[in-house]
Amino acid sequence: MTDNTAKKPFIEFRNVTKRFGDRTILDNVNVSIYRGEITAIIGKSGVGKSVFLKHIIGLMKPDSGEILFEGRPLAGMKRNEWTAFKRSVSYMFQQNALFDSLNVFENIALPLRERTSMKDREIREKVQQKLEQFEIEEVLDKYPSQISGGMQKRVALARALVTDPEIILFDEPTTGLDPLRKNAVLAMIAHHQREIGFTAVMVSHDIPDVFFISNRVAIIENKKVPFQGTPVELEQSDNEVVRQFLLGQESLKDELTGLLTKHELERLLNSELARMGQYQNRLTLILFTINDLKQVREKIGYILEQRLVQCLGMMLKKHFGMIGTSARYDTCSIVTVLPHTDKERAVKHLERLKKEMQEMALLKADKYPKSCVDISVMAGIASTDRPVTIESLVREAKNEQQLMARLSCSGNGVKE
Repeated sequence: MTDNTAKKPFIEFRNVTKRFGDRTILDNVNVSIYRGEITAIIGKSGVGKSVFLKHIIGLMKPDSGEILFEGRPLAGMKRNEWTAFKRSVSYMFQQNALFDSLNVFENIALPLRERTSMKDREIREKVQQKLEQFEIEEVLDKYPSQISGGMQKRVALARALVTDPEIILFDEPTTGLDPLRKNAVLAMIAHHQREIGFTAVMVSHDIPDVFFISNRVAIIENKKVPFQGTPVELEQSDNEVVRQFLLGQESLKDELTGLLTKHELERLLNSELARMGQYQNRLTLILFTINDLKQVREKIGYILEQRLVQCLGMMLKKHFGMIGTSARYDTCSIVTVLPHTDKERAVKHLERLKKEMQEMALLKADKYPKSCVDISVMAGIASTDRPVTIESLVREAKNEQQLMARLSCSGNGVKE
């Protein structure tokens, strides 16, 4: 994560208050958003997340306080400055806001026609680039009502990016999607943000999925912002309001894999490690990682990228369900904790699992007749008989990782 201690905010809310009649939605809210980062705005339904977002683009104005862009109040901008600022911002609405009377190509091209002086040929080339980037070339002539919800999200994201904006505001970009497609959309946003470097502000209720792609998180709760910081700082926060919010909002299960969340696993692991000093038990942790997901994403697509993580999760749940606990640790890693298990026994489990993993359908070359991809699944073990930090166990396991299974461009898996 980026260290912002010496940086100035790119966009800043200073003591912003917003009311609708007698009802206060935001009360003296202070939030800092930094250039080139993804900032997630999270909170319960109806607390004012979308209201917050609309203040940035000027769809709403604060009753008191101010919003600054690069240190200058938006309210004090001259007309030409405000116009230039608006052109640098793109907005992906919660319900996509695609025009039913325009086909996919025309929907994506619309911002270029409205905001630029590009010629038709240049517009066609730019839109074609986005169609290929988001794997939606086959629906360019279709209308929004003729394509799936997942495809509509891709079209809306392509339209938001087609003008190469400096800032993109995402209002619940994954609403209505199943876990596989939800994570695929989040992966798309994260990938393009890294490639292009735009600043993203994302309103979301997808906890903890959004934590995997965010640099910073701000919680809106009871009209205030009780926390803003990195996802790691959020998980480690002692703020009682924050802890109660997470307990109330975060599901015990990661939707994509059906495993525990990282937050829940850390609670369980801390409890096991605390008991260890008293009972002298041994605990073993296995870190599984899928490498080369970037290549999978670029050559085949985001859905397969998430499907690989999902399949690994299902396999680990089946294999270790009776003796251990598994959790999704980050975008490409899963951690399995085996209490009362030494390293030697864990190695035997991995040997049995290795054979099963090499038979995974998604690691068979004939699944990808049109593309050449390299995919490898790694696993490493760390074991302890004394209380240690979770981070040190994960670090040790990562250093010990060895190849479990592979799909290579030649189509040969690992048969060791």
